[in-house]
Formats: sequence, C-alpha cells, structure tokens
Amino acid sequence: MSPYHGPLSSHLRVYEPLEAFSPEERARMEHSLAGREPGRRGLEAAESEAALGRIISSSGDPFPDDDAEFTRTVTIDGRTLYCPSQLVLRAGLAAESVLTTAPTPLATVLLPAPARAKHQERVDRIASEPGTPRINTRESLWGIPFSWFVLFHEQDATEVVEEDDHVQTVRITTTWAKALHRARFAVANLALAAPEMNLLDELTSLTEWLEEFHPDSAVELDYGAVADRVYPDESPTDVLLGIECLAEGDMTGAAAAYRRLASRWIPIRQLARAS
Repeated sequence: MSPYHGPLSSHLRVYEPLEAFSPEERARMEHSLAGREPGRRGLEAAESEAALGRIISSSGDPFPDDDAEFTRTVTIDGRTLYCPSQLVLRAGLAAESVLTTAPTPLATVLLPAPARAKHQERVDRIASEPGTPRINTRESLWGIPFSWFVLFHEQDATEVVEEDDHVQTVRITTTWAKALHRARFAVANLALAAPEMNLLDELTSLTEWLEEFHPDSAVELDYGAVADRVYPDESPTDVLLGIECLAEGDMTGAAAAYRRLASRWIPIRQLARAS
C-alpha cells in the first residue's frame, strides 16, 4: 500500500524520559514498539498506511483501536526520549471538535454514533488510569502556527529529510528548558507591547502546555510535507524579530517581519480552501 498523502499536516511533539510516563502508558509504548520497523521512515509509513486503512474501511468506524498506537523516539546525549502517538485520546478530542463545529448531518456521517460510543469506551478507560494523561503531540493542518516557531531558533538541531529531489520533512529539535524559556520571554514581551494580539493568547496556552512535561524533555517541530513548499524556511527568525521589534516599539520592523511570514504561509493556508 502506498503512503497516505492527506492534508498537509505538521506536528509539535514533546519527547520525555521513560520515567515520566505512567506504568500503563509505558506498557502501551512497549507494545507499540515491539515488532515495528526501526527508524522514523518506517514508522511514518506505517502510521500513514494505518490512517488510510481507517478512512477506506468498510466498517464505517474511522477511529483508531488500541493497536493503532505508535511511539517515536529520539536519542539526545546518549539518552532515549519517547513520544507516544496517543491516537485514541487525540481522536477523541478531534471527534469532539467535529461534533461542535460541523453541521449535525455531516458530523453524523463522518462519525457514526455506534463508532463514537465504542471509541468513548477506549477514551474513558485511559482517562480512568491513575494520574492526568498529558497529550504529547499537537497537530496543525495546512500550515504551522506562528506561536510554534517561538520555541525554536536557527541554531537548534535541524534534520532535513529528502527523497527524489523533494523535501519530505524538516525536523527541528530543542530542549524543553530552552523552548519554555523562549515561550515565557515572548509572552512577557507581547503582554507589554501588544496585549491585543492573538499570538499572545496562543503563546500563553502553549506555555501552559509545555509546563506539564518533564524538565529533561525535548521538543520537536516536524514540518511534514509542507516543508517541500517552504524550505529553506526562516520563520523562526522572522517571528523572533517581529516580537523583538514590537518590544522595542519598532512597528516598521515588526510589520516587515509579518509580511515575510504572511508571504510564506498564507498561500499554504489557501490550499485548504482549494482542496
């Protein structure tokens, strides 16, 4: 089966040390890692094929089951960190969003009631486990939120994955401590210089999310297929310059940074309406 190419999706992931996870989550991760093809390429292909299988399934159930979970790993300074896909929980949150935003007839077709009820049982089982489950992954379709770029600087470790003269993805990784410091710095500056900006609300939410994780974690921005349309990308630098200009009262510099960002990302977001 060929890899599934759906909407352009990008991900922000937090990788944590094994001890940060509950015994139940560790068991799910161990199960998902067993027998999987090693390496990110094999994992990405398997996850895409599983997603396509759910979409075209004749059962009418689009939800992932317990065996659909995947676990990504990174090794930093000799230590392995883990990011579970948590598809069951994330699918439950996505379903809630569809039910509250889509017209009822469409939502009923996309998410049949029997399938929703069955999946809710899976969600409830995980939610009943000791501790509060954290969602380690955020997903964005048709573009990367500007707030995500705040967490990364141009000197951070960057992996460019290419195949057949195309950029498959770009992955930028930094430490949790640096990402959180950068987010807090941006929040403090925007709160003083531009409290009315939507970016401030987004960054406040992002900061609160980051604060949930283990201090030895790593944070990864995975561009996904959108990288082929924007790389090389200077968005992290442009966002940083924009915030610094606002803090200094340099409206001309801030506007110039925004224009560069808009010229890069508005065409990507317009693809959603064209698809």
